[in-house]
Amino acid sequence: MTTASTQRSYRYYDVVMVAFVVVLVCSNLIGPAKAATLDLPLIGAVTFGAGVLFFPISYIFGDILTEVYGYARARCVIWTGFAALIFAAVMAAVVVALPPAPGWPNQQVYEIAFGNTWRIAAASMFAYFCGEFVNSYVLAKMKVASAGRNMRLRFVASTVAGEAIDSTLFYPLAFWNSGIMPNDLVLTLMLSQFIAKTLVEVAFLPLTTRIVMALKRAENEDVFDRTTDFNPFKIG
Repeated sequence: MTTASTQRSYRYYDVVMVAFVVVLVCSNLIGPAKAATLDLPLIGAVTFGAGVLFFPISYIFGDILTEVYGYARARCVIWTGFAALIFAAVMAAVVVALPPAPGWPNQQVYEIAFGNTWRIAAASMFAYFCGEFVNSYVLAKMKVASAGRNMRLRFVASTVAGEAIDSTLFYPLAFWNSGIMPNDLVLTLMLSQFIAKTLVEVAFLPLTTRIVMALKRAENEDVFDRTTDFNPFKIG
């Protein structure tokens, strides 16, 4: 058990960071504007945003980072993910804007797949920034308050808080009165996305817990953020 001020190197911190960023970029490039519907047994037709297949996993990695390495190191990873999102959005816009070669027939398809408007990109990045920091903050504070007990409860509670902020911000900012989808579908997706992401967190709890315990043993680390500065803009 250590405090957040301890400085040391880790074997797997960089691996978890890379996995987090990869999942995050995929969640924002693959299907953020697509609404999908599945007919589920006992429930019926459920409409959700296709990005839900990826995005909850980033919160799981966020839980792992904060629980094992502490809020300060999770904050660095969140900023790394934010920079990756900006880079991906800029490069996607540049590639889409490049004049297609004569006879190349796929420009329109490419624009549909990667030509997200800056409104959607900005909404995604803002919602991610707020949601991830809320998730990490709630988890770190609950860990200190509970003296490290009730880890699974912390994971679920922090994800509920972070996902609620993320879903509430993203869909209205990205799609309300946008003409891309009707406003009633925006509200449907906002609610279904929040529920689906939370259910994914619950479903992955056994695996998340095992990974956390294995990392704590491998790294000989279990940070408690008792003296941490929780300012999200402090990087270092």
